[in-house]
Amino acid sequence: MASSLLLSLGALFSKSLSTADHTTIRGHKDAIMCCSSSKHRVQTSMTIKCGDELDIIKRKNVLGLLFGVSSLLIGSLDAKAGGLPPDQKPRLCDDTCEKELDNVPMVTTDSGLQYKDIKVGRGPSPPVGFQVAANYVAMVPSGQIFDSSLEKSQLYIFRVGSGQVIKGLDEGILSMKVGGKRRLYIPGSLAFPKGLTSAPGRPRVAPNSPVVFDVSLEYIPGLEDDEE
Repeated sequence: MASSLLLSLGALFSKSLSTADHTTIRGHKDAIMCCSSSKHRVQTSMTIKCGDELDIIKRKNVLGLLFGVSSLLIGSLDAKAGGLPPDQKPRLCDDTCEKELDNVPMVTTDSGLQYKDIKVGRGPSPPVGFQVAANYVAMVPSGQIFDSSLEKSQLYIFRVGSGQVIKGLDEGILSMKVGGKRRLYIPGSLAFPKGLTSAPGRPRVAPNSPVVFDVSLEYIPGLEDDEE
């Protein structure tokens, strides 16, 4: 648009100058030649100016394109960072633990909850209504992590048996002892009835789908820890 405007103004300016000069100095050949040269210089100057404008527009377009590409790359890196493979995220059960867990017997409760003890604790079990401090790593059945207190570097504190967490976690941690670690295989009926929306790089949890929780019971505020 800028170049078109400059060209239009240049044409009008040149036409006006040419008409005025020819009217004023009609009959003087030398003066007409001089005027024609001036007209040529004006047109040349305007053309150069338009070319400069086009160069500026091109530069802006290139810079805009580069900025857009860099934004996409940064967004892609952020997405990849959020979706690190499971082996690059902190876990409660490492590769050695996973192999040993294959030989641990599965316990199934009346509700359909299943669990395996990674480590049996030596402290007290939490009474219903007491607060507990625990770490957890929440996964879909494929092993992809969708939530973890370890990544937040903060213990998860909640009141057991009061409905503050999903039913499977509530039931599974009530029979644990302080210092213990357990893998909970939670059926859909005891998990997330409405599902969970996926965060960037995280797997989605569909409504009433099974989930797996690795849990460690760290301590129970208000109760003595008998673990030596």
